[in-house]
Amino acid sequence: MAARLILNADDFGLTRGINRAIAELHGNGALTSATLMASGPAFEDAVAIARKRPTLGVGCHVVLTDGTPVSHPSDIPSLLGSDGKTFRSSLPDFMLSVWRGHILEEDIIREAAAQVQRLQRAGIDVTHLDTHKHTHVLPGVARPLLYVAERCGIGAIRNPFEEPWSLSIGPGSLVRRMQVRLLHHLRKRFYALPQIRNGAVLTTDGTLGISATGKLDEPALRKLIAAMPAGLWELVLHPGYNDQELEGVRTRLREAREAERVALLSVFADSSQNPPQPSAPELISYGKLGSPGVLRELGQFNPNTGFERIH
Repeated sequence: MAARLILNADDFGLTRGINRAIAELHGNGALTSATLMASGPAFEDAVAIARKRPTLGVGCHVVLTDGTPVSHPSDIPSLLGSDGKTFRSSLPDFMLSVWRGHILEEDIIREAAAQVQRLQRAGIDVTHLDTHKHTHVLPGVARPLLYVAERCGIGAIRNPFEEPWSLSIGPGSLVRRMQVRLLHHLRKRFYALPQIRNGAVLTTDGTLGISATGKLDEPALRKLIAAMPAGLWELVLHPGYNDQELEGVRTRLREAREAERVALLSVFADSSQNPPQPSAPELISYGKLGSPGVLRELGQFNPNTGFERIH
């Protein structure tokens, strides 16, 4: 039985060059899904692209660190940095604040709901949730995020843990792989959360490419695909164009976005001249999973905004 693979691009809405890359990759069969940033500078452009491409699964890339909130700052004080207007810019600072209980789960609920609902009000059928910098690896973030998913009618969430076999063959640095591996002790707690345990919100068997972020070129991508066992997996991606607009935003990924875009086209683009390997995985999006996926196939799925059910 062939593996099933979700090719998901993060940072949809960050720049028009990233949006263009996502549109081109999906049009060439080399991307199935993307997660949209509700407060991204190129949000409106991303929405227009998504609405013209109903086969592209679109999730919400929930940003809780290193960005600007959708909520009014006075409504989410524990999430804000020292300026009282934007999120903490430091991931370690954010994680430490969560562990110490300084960030309130009700603030995460309020902000995550605001981000999801901005997408839904724009006409986006939100297929799943993930988080900027994988912050929902922490139970104190995953728990409120799952609360929001269930009440907003969102049927899936990214599994924030990378598989050991992927870690062992990926091109990420030793330090990066160690950082990812150290967080594996939280995996059982993620699976024990009620929405995951009872299947109210679905997830994959694991996520590939977390440790390889910034290093994923064509050889590395082919190596990962060749080693992929049966199961349901997500490959986390950050393709884009390294253009002038990207220079104006805060991101460590610049040339790497171009490399990923080229690699995806080379490995997955529809072309009889460059077919995938015989055991290639079935490419799907989160929108195909579970009963919502069946209803979407039948044209009977009505996205539930859940506006009145978030408190």
